[in-house]
Amino acid sequence: MLALLVAISGLAMAVAGPAAAAPGDDGDDGEGASKSLVQQLEAASKGFVEAKEALAHSRKRQTQLVAKVKELDDQLAPRQAAIDEIIQQSYRTGRLGPMSALLAANSSGNFLDRAETLETVAVKENAVVAELKATRDGQQRAKLAIDAEVRNQQRQVNLMAKRKVQAEQALKAANAGEDADEPGDSSTSGSGSSSTSGSGSSGGSSSGGSGSSSGGGSNARASAAPRNSDGSLPSESCTADDPTTSGCISPRTLHALREARKDGFTRYTACFREQNSGEHPKGKACDYAAEKKGFGGVASGADKAYGNRLANYFIGNSDRLGVLYVIWFKRIWLPSSGWKAYTRGNGDPSSNHTNHVHLSMR
Repeated sequence: MLALLVAISGLAMAVAGPAAAAPGDDGDDGEGASKSLVQQLEAASKGFVEAKEALAHSRKRQTQLVAKVKELDDQLAPRQAAIDEIIQQSYRTGRLGPMSALLAANSSGNFLDRAETLETVAVKENAVVAELKATRDGQQRAKLAIDAEVRNQQRQVNLMAKRKVQAEQALKAANAGEDADEPGDSSTSGSGSSSTSGSGSSGGSSSGGSGSSSGGGSNARASAAPRNSDGSLPSESCTADDPTTSGCISPRTLHALREARKDGFTRYTACFREQNSGEHPKGKACDYAAEKKGFGGVASGADKAYGNRLANYFIGNSDRLGVLYVIWFKRIWLPSSGWKAYTRGNGDPSSNHTNHVHLSMR
């Protein structure tokens, strides 16, 4: 009986003790902010990145057009010289025409020869004139296209500035968003071949990948996600099986997960989750635990250093992977503004993102 009472007492103490809540388990949507704020940050960051990529594409196009104008300039000089030579020759010897060919002919055969020569000269002159005109027209079109690209670039710069203000005002309205330092300790760790294992609440996975059990280096270069022929990222939905839960994720989110594991960040991860806002239910977000065993308390020491390296890894590869934003340790990294304070959680480690790195993807 005494043993039974002790066992019951121990069970009661275990149930009553504080448990580490996984993201989303405490009523918070898992991104530490209201639905409205999350939606505004998503729209602002996506708009900023798309404008940034459009700007880069326009500048590349402008460079190509400038090279085309130079090429046409190089072609224009000899073609103009050919026209000038024809004009000078006509001035010196007189232009060969049907009447002069007839008058100068002393026989019918000779007349046919002269007529054939006349046709050859005319064809040659017409071709030279046509080439000159086409070169000038192409040059003008290229110059107009350059002007259009310059105007497009200014539009994209203005849009980027607008999206930056949109994100920062949304944070400010939520009493957050002050400038914040980037996570420290971006040093790389030694490489190895052992992968970590562990478990966390609400599903997830810690298997896969290779590298040091303490995590990879933040300076590692990830392989780029697949893009369209024009360099843009394809539109994706929740079509790939999520290896961390029973749900689904986008192919690009899966690519980022695999790249992180390949570069040594193999600790517990959970991606798909049903919630009211954010990217988790779209299969475009993952939570990467700082502790080996899962979502625990506030990360410190080596666990916090791991989270710092992981956050910096995703930021350093944001363009290659298609990152939308990163949340870690009461801070959010936005592509428009860098690190900003982000303290809209419920005070627990999960909603404050002090026990995991949240990654949102485009």
